[in-house]
Amino acid sequence: MKVYTRRGDTGETDLFGGERVAKDHLRVEAYGAVDELNASLGAAAASSASADVRALVAELQARLFDLGAHLATPDPVRRAKSEIPGPRQEDVDALEQRIDAFEGELVPLRRFVLPGGTAAAADFHLARTVCRRAERRAVALSRNESVDPLALRFLNRLSDLLFVLARVENRRAGRDDVEWSPRGGAQGA
Repeated sequence: MKVYTRRGDTGETDLFGGERVAKDHLRVEAYGAVDELNASLGAAAASSASADVRALVAELQARLFDLGAHLATPDPVRRAKSEIPGPRQEDVDALEQRIDAFEGELVPLRRFVLPGGTAAAADFHLARTVCRRAERRAVALSRNESVDPLALRFLNRLSDLLFVLARVENRRAGRDDVEWSPRGGAQGA
């Protein structure tokens, strides 16, 4: 199988199920942002020194691949026949449990945190912003087409987890979070 097909040369792509749409279609934007998030998580995992975080990211990447396939398949009958896993409440619950567990390592926040610190923390902050974009794209799609509300919940909770992971990476490296101070610059750098 060749990587290139030439079918997208005119600005269209195939959804799973055969429907052709423009490459800037809301559905393509949504699953494309999830794909971008998946790649940014791969970069964050590569810079992480923590084996447990890297293992968690591998799990998250698999769930994101499922979510991308789910979003790329607008027909629910086709999704069911293809056994494409959709988002589940258990996945959202698992994210919340991971957030709670990792927050046990952290000092409570007193101020907003500027993205940065270690390279791994910065990568997780970047992944968090990409996750928020994926969430916005999925919300935009949901205004025009059916999107499982659990997909939105999953992305929302995942961005929270990525914020916590950035803080964990700093903490484990012995770095303070860089706190934002209005008009006063950063604190804790």
